Amino acid sequence: MAHHDGTAAPRRIGLIGCGDVSAVHFEAIRDVEGLQLVGVADVDPSARERAAQATGVPAFATTAELLEAASPDAVHVTTPHAEHVEPVVTALDAGVHVLMEKPLASTLAGGERLVEAAQAAAPRGVKLGVCFQNRYNRPSQQLHALLASGELGAVRGAWASVVWTRTADYYRAKPWRGTWAGSGGGLLINQAIHTLDLVQWMLGGVESVDGHVATRRFGDLIEVEDTAELLLTHPGGITTSFYATLTAPQHRPVEIELDCEKAYVLLRGGLEGTLTVRWADGRVDSWGERQLTSGGRSYWGVSHELLIRDFYERLEEPEPFWISPAEAMVSLRVLKEAYAASGLSAQAG
Repeated sequence: MAHHDGTAAPRRIGLIGCGDVSAVHFEAIRDVEGLQLVGVADVDPSARERAAQATGVPAFATTAELLEAASPDAVHVTTPHAEHVEPVVTALDAGVHVLMEKPLASTLAGGERLVEAAQAAAPRGVKLGVCFQNRYNRPSQQLHALLASGELGAVRGAWASVVWTRTADYYRAKPWRGTWAGSGGGLLINQAIHTLDLVQWMLGGVESVDGHVATRRFGDLIEVEDTAELLLTHPGGITTSFYATLTAPQHRPVEIELDCEKAYVLLRGGLEGTLTVRWADGRVDSWGERQLTSGGRSYWGVSHELLIRDFYERLEEPEPFWISPAEAMVSLRVLKEAYAASGLSAQAG
């Protein structure tokens, strides 16, 4: 569609779920050329009223009402985990593109349903992308390119850690975060999933998972885990030792370390993210993160806007968006296997 002066009409964008992470999406929709926010939806009247006042667009109670009244070309789904599947399926069925927050779903069955829905929508040119924005961080992209080039030699093993802090108020503010029904898990599905995704992306997937999850600090408040230690086995027998916790006094940078044949590699995440490669011959190479400002939390990184811009630039391409539901299922399966390994079989579904 074009205006009479020949310029392309902006894509009409809706947003479903007006909680914390929606702020980053609102910023990107505002700042990426060719996008126009036309409506928001939230089941919570106060949340949708705040969003309507902040954005100046109409607010609706349901996805169906948003789709009918605002006629968006695409929607961003930023609802709580257990509320991901229905709005995504509703939008795809209506021929509307979807960009959704992680995780794919709170259950494996929900995730599989979205894989199938995306496959059914693909022949109609309708796309579903998942926000694993840390893949767009400059250090992450540089490391992936180095691994793909073979310059680092064989990977002997890896280590990854997510050592962050949370407070009781964090869970009290949004009680769904602390429940299996609302979140599908705790630390692994809500915080550490980005690092699980990076590790599997770098090392070619995950073939098996062993490990244990526990609630060390917030057991009187939440059902789900706040600490986890895992051993992930990748193709070729490479293993990653993975540790994560929300019990630290301050956020530490996310770290991924690779012991390679020709170098030792340290990836540090966050706004001050860096990639340092210490080559066996004594050379040291380093790459820093882009510097962007955002109203979002610092540990979300700087790359949401880059992913969102890329999603819209690729919409006309015939193949699925590269961070697809099938790709997002990998990290969901990993963390659900960790729950099963910890004897939480009912929560691994």
